[in-house]
Amino acid sequence: VQLQASGGGLVQAGSSLRLSCAVTGSTYSNLVVGWFRQAPGKERDAVAAITVKGGATFYEDFVQGRFTISRDNAKNTVYLHMSSLKPDDTAVYTCAAKNYPMDWHKAHRYEAWGQGTLVTVSS
Repeated sequence: VQLQASGGGLVQAGSSLRLSCAVTGSTYSNLVVGWFRQAPGKERDAVAAITVKGGATFYEDFVQGRFTISRDNAKNTVYLHMSSLKPDDTAVYTCAAKNYPMDWHKAHRYEAWGQGTLVTVSS
């Protein structure tokens, strides 16, 4: 499976941004696409995940309703809609794929990773 993340950029605090993750070549029976982020000098954190077939969604608590993960199966793309962005959201955001949603928040469970896209939120 191959993943291509895009949509990052420089935005002001309070703004919104939509990241995209194009997914191709998956043979998983229950494909899960997760978004992770890594801020400079910090560990990589899970953000959200979605089951592509059923659309079940999963979020880390810190998202607090500001982020929404969705998918467009016709376009083989998963989106991360981010709103009310804060400077603390500044990070490289990366999408990844695994089979089945168990342990969706554990990076080592994912088998394929896209390249990251940088999101910078200025105050």
